[in-house]
Order: sequence, then structure tokens, then C-alpha cells
Amino acid sequence: MKKGIIGKKIGMTQIFDEVGNVIPVTIIEAGPCCVAQKKTKETDGYDAVQLGFQDVKEKHMTKPELGHFAKAGVSAKKHLKEFRLDDVSAINVGDVITADTFAAGDKVDVTGITKGRGYTGTVKRWGNHILRMTHGTGPIHRQPGSMGVIDPARIFKNKKMPGQYGNEQVTVLNLKVVKIDSEKNLIAIKGAVPGAKDGIVFIRDSVKA
Repeated sequence: MKKGIIGKKIGMTQIFDEVGNVIPVTIIEAGPCCVAQKKTKETDGYDAVQLGFQDVKEKHMTKPELGHFAKAGVSAKKHLKEFRLDDVSAINVGDVITADTFAAGDKVDVTGITKGRGYTGTVKRWGNHILRMTHGTGPIHRQPGSMGVIDPARIFKNKKMPGQYGNEQVTVLNLKVVKIDSEKNLIAIKGAVPGAKDGIVFIRDSVKA
């Protein structure tokens, strides 16, 4: 059965396995998430559940949002995310999804918003080489260089140029769940996941598993 949960990135650390090998892990506070809406093939054409994460004061919500939560009979949540599942017959509106829905050894995909780096040049944004740091080169060591030929006298599409870097949705595939702490709702995932500390991430079963 497919699974999904909303979490908050706590940070990175390292743990040791039984043999003593060091494993770099990202700690994510996953859930508890309540089911705010349930979709089925009969009513919506596909099976999915909408999860809510982190309580929020009602004064920060709009009337339509409050009506949505009131209809489900759950408290207002700050973050909502829909997860498509193969079968939702065992899930009902109001159910609580916790970190123990996953287990150590599972393969997951993690989606998050990367750190925003603002307007950056081609060296940082695309990894372009810099010019030689010698006399005669001039103050253009980090400039992108030639833009193109005289004919057709225009810049081709997809030219790597300076611009906004980061602050985009990225999914890292096929990460391994190393450890689960069901009491504190923590999941330790091997490797790095997108986003800054305290960023919201979405965890689901790996499409490549």
C-alpha cells in the first residue's frame, strides 16, 4: 500500500549501524497528520487523501478554509497536502497518520523547497569556470563571456545566464529510512533532503522501489 506524510526538517546528524559504520541522516518530524479529506474513484475519479499538519490559530485562516476543516471535523491546520493512494478504503476523515506508518528499511521520495539564494551569477548558479586570475584579464573573471555569434544575432534558448537561483520545489528519489522514533514522531532518512531547517517536506513511497 502506498503511504505519505507531511513533516518538518529538523536538521542533519549522524548515527552508527551495528557494524560501526557512520551514516549521515536527516531528521524529520513527521506528523502527526490528520486526514482532512478523502477522495475516491466514485466521487472524484481517483483515490487520494488530504493530510493536514501543524495546528494554527483560526484568526490566521480564511472563512472557506475554516469551513473546509469544520466539514471534516478536525482542527485548523497550517499545511495541507494531497497524496494519491492505491486504496483508501481503510482510511477515514479524522484519522491520524504518524511516523510509524513507515518502517526502517523503506525507500522513500522526499519533496521540499530548496534554499533561496537570490539573484546569482553563472559561476554559482551553473558552475561555470572563471577566467585566469592573471594580469591582462581585466575585472571580468566571473562574467559569463560571449553570448553567441553575430549570425543569427540573438541569444539562443536555454543559454545559461545569471538569475534567480534556488527557492524551487525539488524531489530527491529513493532515499532509505534508517530509523523511526514513533514516540517523538521522528524519521531518520539517509542523506540530505531539500530545504532549510524547519522547512516543510513531503515524504511518500519511492516510485523506483
